[in-house]
This record gives sequence, C-alpha cells and structure tokens, in this order.
Amino acid sequence: MNLSQEEWKKKIKSDENAFLLDVRTLEEFQEGHISNAKLIDILQAEDFLESIKSLDPKKNYYVYCRSGARSSQACQLMNQTGISTTYNLLGGFMEWEEASL
Repeated sequence: MNLSQEEWKKKIKSDENAFLLDVRTLEEFQEGHISNAKLIDILQAEDFLESIKSLDPKKNYYVYCRSGARSSQACQLMNQTGISTTYNLLGGFMEWEEASL
C-alpha cells in the first residue's frame, strides 16, 4: 500500500509491530537514513530476495528508497514471498528530508 509522507509517519508512530526497511544502496544509506531503519539493498537482487525470505511475515513493513520507485518494487516482491503488510513511502527519502528541514 502506498502512503503519503504524513500517513506513513502517523501510521508508523502508532504501530508496535513496525519494521522500518530502507532498500537503497549502502552509499545512500550512509549519507542519511531514517533512524532505526534496516538496510537491505534491492539492487543486490539475489541478496535482497534471500534477506526478505528470512524476515518475519507477521511484522508490518514500512519501506522506503530515494524517491519511492524501488520501495514500491520491494513491497511487491515482499508480498510475493508471503509478507502481506507492506507500506511504501511515496516520495521516498528525498521528500522525508525536505519535510524534516
């Protein structure tokens, strides 16, 4: 499910079962990320698929990338592997940073 910045922020605050997932590259992650996010780079396709298979399917996954495109793809892949609750951050980290300034 795609959520606006506001919806995503509000939902994650009240979700005790939330798992924050950054699907950008290590370099992007090191330049800045949302606190408590776990990095799994979607561009490392085989590693990404292996990593998401080991995730707890009962968690609610809040997924973001730089602009929202890769995270949308990640949510689809996660849904295909049995993780049913995924939330894509529309606008990605770029808009998150702007809203935080």
